[in-house]
Amino acid sequence: MNVDSNTAAVVTGGASGLGEATARALAAKGAKVAIFDLQEEKGKKVAEDIGGIFCEVNVTDDASVDAGFAKARAAHGQERILVNCAGTGNAIKTASRSKTDGSIKHFPLEAFNFIIQINLVGTFRCIAKSAAGMLTLDPMEDGERGAIVNTASVAAEDGQMGQAAYAASKGGVVGMTLPIARDLMGEGIRVNTILPGIFNTPLMNAAPPQVKEALAASVPFPKRLGNPEEYAMLAMCMIENGYFNGEDVRLDGSIRMAPR
Repeated sequence: MNVDSNTAAVVTGGASGLGEATARALAAKGAKVAIFDLQEEKGKKVAEDIGGIFCEVNVTDDASVDAGFAKARAAHGQERILVNCAGTGNAIKTASRSKTDGSIKHFPLEAFNFIIQINLVGTFRCIAKSAAGMLTLDPMEDGERGAIVNTASVAAEDGQMGQAAYAASKGGVVGMTLPIARDLMGEGIRVNTILPGIFNTPLMNAAPPQVKEALAASVPFPKRLGNPEEYAMLAMCMIENGYFNGEDVRLDGSIRMAPR
């Protein structure tokens, strides 16, 4: 797909981190970008920087997502590109015993469901609604109508202890990539997913320096954290390369996560 000033795009989680870098990369090509996020101040600032639009969207809420797409399409027209970066995580063992009093507890199911609803169901909700919109577009010369890029995680394949919910949610994103690509193949909409390793995002920046240094040292090569711009480069490749479809690609410096 040729990305230019005639191209409308939506990036969920676009106010910071991987989503922000991708929104900026799309805008650098001329695309009209709508940022879906709950971080209003940051989202509006990024939108202002790139000449786009901010839509306050909660990906777990149907009405909120519908309103976001309506606002984005009113401003830019029907999007041909969707990049899903909205997501979160937690770290809770499935069941554990207290070292102080020996009491036993299990992973609260509401906390498990919270992660699934944002990372997996939220991603699918945006895919389904965006794809339905793309079907209204006339195909381009090569028959393509749109491109969708999702964000999973290396935890989908080698989740660490405490990551049952996070790994399940990201594994679900990986698992649905090919079926959705097959659902949409007759309509000219491509679907791919990136599995990032350890990236230098705002969440990671909050960690103590020694923690970041240890994580960087665990990466085979290059021995550093990934940069959001490197995620954006792969996202742009998936968008622009018309033969890229139905793939789940790790972007991780060859790391394989240890159990803890």
